[in-house]
Amino acid sequence: MLAVWLGFRSSLPTWPQRTGNYEPPHCLDFYPVKPDIPGIRDMDEGTMADETTQPPYEEDTATEQPQADDPLAAAQREAAELKDKVLRTLAEMENLRRRTEREVSDARAYGIAGFARDVLGIADNMQRALDAARQELSGSTDPGVNTLLEGVELTERELLKTLEKNGVKRFDPQGEKFDPNLHQAMYEVPDESVPSGMVKQVIQPGYMIGERILRPALVAVSKGGAKASPAGESQPSSAA
Repeated sequence: MLAVWLGFRSSLPTWPQRTGNYEPPHCLDFYPVKPDIPGIRDMDEGTMADETTQPPYEEDTATEQPQADDPLAAAQREAAELKDKVLRTLAEMENLRRRTEREVSDARAYGIAGFARDVLGIADNMQRALDAARQELSGSTDPGVNTLLEGVELTERELLKTLEKNGVKRFDPQGEKFDPNLHQAMYEVPDESVPSGMVKQVIQPGYMIGERILRPALVAVSKGGAKASPAGESQPSSAA
C-alpha cells in the first residue's frame, strides 16, 4: 500500500514554488471587452470623463434667517388699514343718514295715505249731495234751503282745504289727454269733434298725495276723432 501511495503522488504535477515575481498561471478578466469602434469608444470615454469630472453635489446648509419687519413700514400699513376702515364707516353712516331722512320724509308725506283714502268717500258723498241739491233746488226762493246749500258747500271746501294741508290734492282732468298713470277709463264716448284719447267726461275726480297717486280719476274717453297730439298733454289741475 505504501508503494502504491508513493507512486500516485509521484504522478501528480508539480507546482512552481512562489517567489517574489510569482504570478498565477491563470488570470481571469471579468471586465467586458469593448469593441474597437471609434464612435462607441469615444462615447464611453466621454461619458466616463463627464462622470469623473462632474463636481459632487454640495448641499447648501446655510438656512435663511427671517428678516425682522421694519417698524416704520408696519406702522404705515396699520395706519392705512385704520384710515380705510374709518372712511368706510363714514360712508356707511352717511348712507344711513340719507336713508333715514328719506324714510322720515316719506312717513310724513305718505303716513296718512290710508286715513286720507277713507276720508275721500266722505268728500265724494258730499259732492254728490251738492250736485243733486243744485239740480233740485236751483230755482228755490226759500232762504232756509239756500242757507243749507251754502253750509254744505262751505263744509266741502273746508274738508278739501284740510286735505290739502296734509298733502292731499284733488284734480279734475276734464278736457285733458288721457293718462293711464292718473286716469282710469270707464267707457268711450264717440265724438268726432273731439280728438281721440281725450277726457270727455269726469265721473269721479282723482286725488294725489305728494307726488304719488292716491286715487285715479274715473273718466270717459273720447273716440272717433283725430288722435290727440303729444303737445296736448298737460299736468292734472287741482280743484278746490
